Amino acid sequence: MMEYKGYFARVEFDDADIFHGEVINLRDVITFEGETVNELKKAFKDSVDDYLAFCAERNEDPEKPYSGKFVVRVEPELHKNMTIAARKMGKSLNIWVKDALSKALENSTLSGITS
Repeated sequence: MMEYKGYFARVEFDDADIFHGEVINLRDVITFEGETVNELKKAFKDSVDDYLAFCAERNEDPEKPYSGKFVVRVEPELHKNMTIAARKMGKSLNIWVKDALSKALENSTLSGITS
């Protein structure tokens, strides 16, 4: 996983010995490639910088990696039980869910990407 200016990229290596990368935390498409790790890192930074410059030229705000809001659909019984658990702890459902997700992330293999 690579990170630059809040943008995260996934990288794959193909049979032609070329690294291919794509920014994964946007709806817009930003891709890059390189034959060496140094070329790949430079191409990633250049691609993000080009994207930001392109947005600036068009007087558009670049897409932000994440807004901090998302919708999760759960069964009504789970929703009820989470609300009860949150109230027992003196928390709002939103804070309870945020805390539960943070704890789950700490225990996951992705915890190294948090800042």
